[in-house]
Amino acid sequence: MIYIDASNHIYGRLSSYVAKKLLNGESITIVNASKVVITGRKEFIIDKFNNLRNTGSIRKGPYYPKTADRILKRSIGDMLPKKKTHGMEALKRCMVYANVPKSLENKNFERIESAMNKKVTGFITLGEISKILGETYE
Repeated sequence: MIYIDASNHIYGRLSSYVAKKLLNGESITIVNASKVVITGRKEFIIDKFNNLRNTGSIRKGPYYPKTADRILKRSIGDMLPKKKTHGMEALKRCMVYANVPKSLENKNFERIESAMNKKVTGFITLGEISKILGETYE
């Protein structure tokens, strides 16, 4: 079991790293998904997520999530072969939490250096995107 603290990690790089580990048969738990960053201009990123949420219809979908943990899990799932059994089983081995749950507070969390954000400006967190999309955190 691998425990990853996702704060200040880049969205796509973290997702691809986790997807590769899941396909290799490892179980992964990710915490602090609301602190994952997406680099780029905030206006473009917000427009992209709003356009994704507004595509399709209410009855037929596609349905895009609002919460940070589900956004991250969907991006990991999009990098897996969902129509094959090993891809579906790999996604079941992934747990994503928006914050650190009390049951995982005493675990040792890994940080992936290749996925760390080194920018000072020019990014937005998944928590901020979730709030813009309508999600509220306690």
